[in-house]
This record gives sequence, structure tokens and C-alpha cells, in this order.
Amino acid sequence: EMTAITQDEQRRMKLHVVRGGGGLRLHVREWGRADGPPILFIHGWSQNHLCWARQYESELTGEFRLVAYDLRGHGMSEAPLEPGHYTDGKLWADDVAAIIEELGLDQLVLVGWSYGAFVICDYVRAYGQDRIAAIDFVEGAVKLGEAAFGTLIGPGFLDHFVGATADDLPTNIGAMRSFVRACVVKPVPDDDLETAICWNVAVPAAIRANLAAREIDCDDVLTAMQVPLLVTQGRADSVVLPAMAEHVLATCPTAEASWYDGTGHVPHLEDPRRFNRELAELTRHAHS
Repeated sequence: EMTAITQDEQRRMKLHVVRGGGGLRLHVREWGRADGPPILFIHGWSQNHLCWARQYESELTGEFRLVAYDLRGHGMSEAPLEPGHYTDGKLWADDVAAIIEELGLDQLVLVGWSYGAFVICDYVRAYGQDRIAAIDFVEGAVKLGEAAFGTLIGPGFLDHFVGATADDLPTNIGAMRSFVRACVVKPVPDDDLETAICWNVAVPAAIRANLAAREIDCDDVLTAMQVPLLVTQGRADSVVLPAMAEHVLATCPTAEASWYDGTGHVPHLEDPRRFNRELAELTRHAHS
């Protein structure tokens, strides 16, 4: 009886409001063992923390301390519309640093999905690697701008961008419904797909545009990486192309690949059992 109660206590979600870069309010949630090795999940463009449900509602909570937040402008975090809140890499870095500091996440594993990899690189560029045990790039993007479009970032993103940033709600909804379907290759339950469309549509179109307005090149961070970097990449991803993962593997001395056949942009939702197993192994290994 007692054990069941303790485990239930451990799995209970906690909510935090953390002030990030420029004092912006960030919505943070945590699950799992308060004394477990910490894992911080960072979602991507137009998403929010709900994308990690197959992780924070899994057996991972029995062993690890799982933390996820809504990026500035996303989900339940503060969402000012002016571009300046999104175009400065230091603000993104300060967000991560504030969460690490406030929640006392030491020797953590950083998991960055898609745009989340940019945020991890922003953090490492500004604050270094001292508090990081390992990193998992999940379809991680490390270059943004004209040169990357069509070569590293594919039609799954580009075909939807104009509609996703239009000043017209019906156009937005159509674009985001189509974008979410383009993200998944393996079949996922209808409930998951519908919820994904909801959290995508919840992000203002102007903020989607602001995120893409950055010119980003993370090669400086990748070449100086000293902690293990797992490159989790679906071979059938049309949003962040396999060429992006190949670039990371060629540039970062500590990078190792985990290729997912027949998988699109969301391996943590398309193949959660394997994803969770590999994340657990990465975290255990980094802490051994």
C-alpha cells in the first residue's frame, strides 16, 4: 500500500511559473521522481509541452525527473507579439538558464525537438556545457535561413509556412491541419492527432512568423560540443530532412545517430517505446 502511495506522489505533476529572458513568464510542468536524474524537454515551432505526453505519461516517470515547458509565445507561456521577443538568441538561452536555476536541474539531459535544438544551442552558446550531462536532438534543426530551405528544411515545413503565418484564421487552421499530417508518417491515434492540431493552432500566426525570422547557424556550438549528443532522426521526415542530421553528425565530434526507418518528424509520438528506451539509456549512461 505504502509503495503505491509513494509512487503516486512521485508521478504527481507540479506546475511552475519561471521568469525567463527579459522577465517573460514561462509555463513549466514536471513529473516523475523529484530525486531522479533530470530531463528537460524543449518542444518545437508552434507546439507546446503536450507533445511530450507519451514521455511524461510513461514508465520514465518511475526513474527520472521530467520537466517540460512552453516556449516563449507558445502554449501557456507569455506571448507578446513583437518580433524582438523572439529574434534574440540570448533571450532563448536565458529562458533555459532560468528554468535550470529555478528548478535546480543539475547534470540534466536536454531534449530538443526540431526548433528546440536551436534553443539548446542558444543556451550552450551563452552558458556553456557545465550543467549538461547529455543532449538528444529529436529531428533537431541547427540551421535556419534561405541557405537551409529546400536542402536541410523540407516541404513539410516550407509548403505550410505561408498559410501558417497568414493573417487569416481559416487559412491558419487549414495550414496547421495539413502541417500536422505532414509531420507523421507512422500511424498515430486520432486522439493524438487532434490534440496536436489543437496545440498547433493555439499559437498566434505572428509568433510563428517571428520564430522563422531568425538567421541561425549552430556550427560553432556543434564543433565545440563535449557532452554526448544523440541524433534521433526519422528517415522519412519531410520537415527537418535527414540531411540536417547528417550535417550534425559530420560537424559534432560527440554525436551518435539513432535512425528511425519509416518515421517522420515526431519519433517520440510515432515510436514512443523505442524513443523512451533510448532516452532512458542515454540518461543512465550520462549519469553512470
